[in-house]
Amino acid sequence: MSIKVQVDVQIASEADSVPQLEDINDWIAAAIAEVGPDSACEVSVRIVDEEEGRSLNREYCNKDYATNVLSFAAGDAASSLPPDVPNALGDIVICGPIVEKEAAAQNKAVADHWGHLLVHGTLHLLGHDHEDDQDAAAMEAIETDILTGKGVPNPYDY
Repeated sequence: MSIKVQVDVQIASEADSVPQLEDINDWIAAAIAEVGPDSACEVSVRIVDEEEGRSLNREYCNKDYATNVLSFAAGDAASSLPPDVPNALGDIVICGPIVEKEAAAQNKAVADHWGHLLVHGTLHLLGHDHEDDQDAAAMEAIETDILTGKGVPNPYDY
């Protein structure tokens, strides 16, 4: 059975490597298929440049720099929706220039790094985190399974 995943994408970045909408949908759907709900769901993705990424990271995480990915889970409000309405999981913000810089620094294909961060952000929306070593290891294992299942090398082997 295939779960319907609706992805809304906003591109507010000049980054050259922004994936095609189909690729963004595929990565998010892969993460949801692995550990997500078994009902229709919805995710918003906003791809930003460093100025907006820095502003959001400063406002929501008290860190004054642009980061690669931020996730904003919708919470439990969606649980009271009628069954035919997609469950809104939340928003993912990815900073395109940071993705490109990290991929180059880590000698990774930039498309693979985009896939990793889309999966990573989606897992955060689904309640996974890396606040301690045990949670980090569990989340990394899920990410690695999803990515290697789609032909991408283990993102933590660099």
